[in-house]
Amino acid sequence: MKRIFFILILTFGYSKITFGQSEEAQIKKAIETFFDGMYKRDTMLIKSVLHKNCSLNSVNIKPDQAATQKSESIAGLLKSIGTIPQNVVLEERLLEHKIQIDEALAIDWTPYEFYVNEKLSHKGTNVFTLIKTENKWKIIAIIDTRKR
Repeated sequence: MKRIFFILILTFGYSKITFGQSEEAQIKKAIETFFDGMYKRDTMLIKSVLHKNCSLNSVNIKPDQAATQKSESIAGLLKSIGTIPQNVVLEERLLEHKIQIDEALAIDWTPYEFYVNEKLSHKGTNVFTLIKTENKWKIIAIIDTRKR
């Protein structure tokens, strides 16, 4: 009887550790890891949360002009992040997370302000699309607006 009780405690404890973190917390953690990698210029850290087929798109919005769209490759993003001088301080302030989940698909709508050396560069909204594969949330698409 003691042995069965011990096994139940171990099983419950393991599942609590493995499954204790909410889906929303896991999604936020993936996005935070993406930005931590950007701040540290750590392309391997960034790649750890990106799906191999991740796509990147931006919509530039300027007053009195038609919006323009730009796509970027993951390789291009990683190269540009890796070449930012260490004395340049980047900070993307996520103002809110609006997460929607449907089983293995999630989106996180995050209004933001982007600062370079503590000066506001631009603001807008990020839309992260994530999929859950092998019990990990991976970013499969990022689209953002950039307002000057």
